[in-house]
Amino acid sequence: MGEASSANGTSVMEDASSSSIIKSNPSPQAPKKLSTLPLIALIFYNVSGGPFGVEDSVSTGGGPLLSLIGFLIFPLIWSLPEALVTAELAASFPDNGGYVLWISAAFGPFWGFQEGFWKWASGTMDNALYPVLFLDYLHHSLPLFARPIARVPSLLALTASLTFLNYRGLHIVGLASVALTTFSLSPFIIMTLLAVPRLRPSRWLVVDLKKANFRGYFNNMFWNLNYWDKASTLAGEVEDPSRSFPKAIFGAVVLVMASYLIPLLAGTGVLDASTTDEWKDGYFAQVGMVIGGAWLGWWIQAAAAMSNMGLFEAEMSSDSFQLLGMSEMGMLPAIFAKRSKYGTPTISILCSATGVILLSWMSFQEIVEFLNFLYSLGMLLEFAAFIKLRINKPDLHRPYRIPVETFGAVIICIPPTILLVLVMCLASTRTFIVSGSVMLVGFLLYPVVEHMRNKMWVKFINTALEPGICSNTPVQDKDVADEASLSLLSDHYSSVKKVSHDLGISLDSISKKK
Repeated sequence: MGEASSANGTSVMEDASSSSIIKSNPSPQAPKKLSTLPLIALIFYNVSGGPFGVEDSVSTGGGPLLSLIGFLIFPLIWSLPEALVTAELAASFPDNGGYVLWISAAFGPFWGFQEGFWKWASGTMDNALYPVLFLDYLHHSLPLFARPIARVPSLLALTASLTFLNYRGLHIVGLASVALTTFSLSPFIIMTLLAVPRLRPSRWLVVDLKKANFRGYFNNMFWNLNYWDKASTLAGEVEDPSRSFPKAIFGAVVLVMASYLIPLLAGTGVLDASTTDEWKDGYFAQVGMVIGGAWLGWWIQAAAAMSNMGLFEAEMSSDSFQLLGMSEMGMLPAIFAKRSKYGTPTISILCSATGVILLSWMSFQEIVEFLNFLYSLGMLLEFAAFIKLRINKPDLHRPYRIPVETFGAVIICIPPTILLVLVMCLASTRTFIVSGSVMLVGFLLYPVVEHMRNKMWVKFINTALEPGICSNTPVQDKDVADEASLSLLSDHYSSVKKVSHDLGISLDSISKKK
């Protein structure tokens, strides 16, 4: 853009240093970016982590048949549409904040804030499950962990140690996720190979609708197949996110579906139908003992415990970088964008860890229902934003685009929307009350945050993240996206126009670059 632009850029950078517009990372060395393979592992742990937890689908479905049908059909009407929408929007908005950016671009900052609050609350509830489940798997072999005198300090120590690993860097979390994925799935490969000679396909067709608990069945299916959009909140930490995200999303879809269906086919094809009621959380360890012996059961038990560590790390990474992204957009105080020397959002991580500890006293089923309801609200907004951006911004730069026109985009969103409404309608009265309270807090919190900004009680970053503009990289050094991308959020954050003007960036020159 020439010397004049460079000079203007220097001036703006000097002004930005006092108003925190540009830089939130004081580290002289940029953190390592995630490549495609670690991103696949993180998405895998955001969604699944292995077949642990799918056992309940057999008992709540009254037998193997509905469980197997569910994991064949639900991915088509739910996981695949969510994955496709995530791939398109994450590639179009390759910055931290993910779905908060999408909703803000489509409906404005108020609804973007609500989306962020609902999804953060849902994610924190979800993450509160994993330290508890880790100790639940251990106490079968080590009964000491069932006693409060050992369980409570172990829970705190486990949360603290996993939080520290998250603090040490997203690159380390990504590599750890790859290793944990390999370890968590390897016993099921062995179990399946040992099961093949003993398979009886007729056992897959067993179903007793009188024993079915459809509320539990749908919640279990939904919980095991959601959160495909979670990793979008750390898109700014990914190498070439516009290309990497679609590849990683579809790679994770294949991995998740295989990790569910293959162990279920092996286990239900070997065990007699009389064991249907015994298929509860953690039952795969017993299945392993029946098929391969005690050594395989112990291996599965260890893999389940370690899988919960991967689930925790992936969820906390997504939640903390979501808060960082919201701060970089100016939705939250600037302190949430403060990075450690490892490039991780320190305050955001601590905030998420505190929420995990406060929620860990709730029961498994309560947490699953609460988080599913809040997650459903957020996903309804995401599908609506996807369609609105297709209609209102047809020229938005989309490095990956679902190969359908607007009508086809609407059709894709109809089946998962029906499923979301169904899951919400099946919620208990208590879930409605708790979720309604969370929504009310979000509605009240937004004007409070805006008042704090207007009164300048705390420091805010006065810019919005847009496609192609990352807050931890000087604006004049970034390739800016096309005209539609640049202007999406500018109606809601006037400071973006000021930055663009001061840097000498015109919309016409940007569109010519493309």
